[in-house]
Amino acid sequence: MSTKTLSQISKDGLWTNNPALVQLLGLCPLLAVTGTVVNAIGLGLATMLVLLGSNMAVSLVRNFVPNAVRLPAFVMIIASYVTCTELLMQAYTYELYTVLGIFIPLIVTNCAILGRADAFAAKNGVLASAVDGFMMALGFTVVLVLLGALRELVGQGTLFSNMELLFGPTAANWELHVFNDYPDFLFAILPPGAFVGLGLLIAVKNIIDDKLKDREQPVKEPVIAGSKRVRVTGKIT
Repeated sequence: MSTKTLSQISKDGLWTNNPALVQLLGLCPLLAVTGTVVNAIGLGLATMLVLLGSNMAVSLVRNFVPNAVRLPAFVMIIASYVTCTELLMQAYTYELYTVLGIFIPLIVTNCAILGRADAFAAKNGVLASAVDGFMMALGFTVVLVLLGALRELVGQGTLFSNMELLFGPTAANWELHVFNDYPDFLFAILPPGAFVGLGLLIAVKNIIDDKLKDREQPVKEPVIAGSKRVRVTGKIT
């Protein structure tokens, strides 16, 4: 059983052990589909559904699966949830599903999902595994959305374009034109811009971590230079 509290598990997923910024897992879909916010949200929600469901399922069967077939069994569970997610997206958000393309079925091979199943859900109860899966997926989704927003803003000068692909016709007017008559910046839209954007997000996190670490360290009293008068008692040999 996990010795961590639910709040510690949540903090790990969102910040301390974020799968995208710290573990650097799932970078292939992260860098490939984050050209816009809607793509990032779509992939994030799909990953969240799979990670949450697979963590709970693995936790339920962890005492009944022999070690010899543990990983194949986990992959089968993950693949089942990915198939369900694919069918849901085909039924309700088909256009977004076609945009995301191969990266939805590739969730099966996402190291973050298999890693949480083997490292956490296989050793902990259902509640802790569910919280771990949800918070890890939420941390991954937040990074997806931030990177998608950054690339869309710098690359196209807009935010929340094509949101109707995910939320229906009511979201058609959600698009914000931050910069008028903005020429597309192709570098930000293409994969090289994704690498640069992710590097900036990692750098910002590291800076924040360093500042928090400095605050937690006790302040040392300055050493005063010069001679000091020392009072000595007892016999010195």
